[in-house]
Amino acid sequence: MPYYMYVALQEDDQISVLTIDPQTGTLTPQVKVSVPGGPFTMAISPDRKFLYAGCRDTPQISSFQIDPANGGLTQNGTVSLEAWPVYVSTDRIGEFLLSAYYQGGLAAVHPIGEDGSVGAPPIEWLATATGAHAMQTDLTNRYAFVPHIAGNGPNAIFQYRFDDTTGRLTPNSPARVEPEAFLGPRHFCFHPSLDILYFSNEQDCSVTGYHLDTTTGTLSAFQTITTLPDGYTERNTCSQIQVTASGRFLYAPNRGHNSIACFSVDMSTGELTATGRVSSEPIPNALCLDPQDKFLFSAGQESGRMAAFSINSDSGELIPLETYPLGNRPTWVSITELSG
Repeated sequence: MPYYMYVALQEDDQISVLTIDPQTGTLTPQVKVSVPGGPFTMAISPDRKFLYAGCRDTPQISSFQIDPANGGLTQNGTVSLEAWPVYVSTDRIGEFLLSAYYQGGLAAVHPIGEDGSVGAPPIEWLATATGAHAMQTDLTNRYAFVPHIAGNGPNAIFQYRFDDTTGRLTPNSPARVEPEAFLGPRHFCFHPSLDILYFSNEQDCSVTGYHLDTTTGTLSAFQTITTLPDGYTERNTCSQIQVTASGRFLYAPNRGHNSIACFSVDMSTGELTATGRVSSEPIPNALCLDPQDKFLFSAGQESGRMAAFSINSDSGELIPLETYPLGNRPTWVSITELSG
């Protein structure tokens, strides 16, 4: 049974659907779905029945039903917005759609209909600060976090309590985690078995690990580690970040150095150890792991190509496989396994 990959192609106004051979990692294009407005960010529902796409050129979020037989997309809803969403995600049970707005300085929660659609007004439309770059709930679905980059933003992670019955957000205490260094937290991921979050730092070109107190829903930093090699001084920023389902390896792309930084994870402490970097397609803004931790795929925003890597199961090393043409300005990659 193949896996399905969805790639947002902003300048083509399309979402490209591809299949992945789960044994070899080979990509095969299937169809391109028209999404007027410049699709920029995507999320797949926990039950893998729906896909949500936020558009940048025409500020809106659209919902699509996923055909379990062939991975095809059928639009079933849309909601117009006052600002463009830089990030979307569902809560852990798929009842609400969360979104962050970089230029709008906002965080929002939209209801999801029983048919998986979006279209109703937001339940929350909160002013945060310029530079809001992501929004997710934790594994318990009780807390939400919104990182803001530095410079254009306040260099802080906003902390909220989340009510998964109403979709309402309440500022936690403290309301922010503010790193002393000029880090610029951008995106984040949750370790699958430890109460730990990892944030990619856009300006500092690093990854910071935070302990999550599951009683209070607050974060405390315990490690920051660079994504760059010693002596590198050219311009670079970090973007997305992912940890494997096993929790043993973590990956963060460098935009400028054009590489994927690789880390091993101590399974008792969550501490990261740098294990090297592998060259990627230029401006690797988006990356995604397959469901079995066998492959990593990185889209080059500048090149319009996808780089495929196999993952060494013992070391986490990325081994280049092949590159594939995608289209113009790929900005997001999502992968799922369907029931067929």
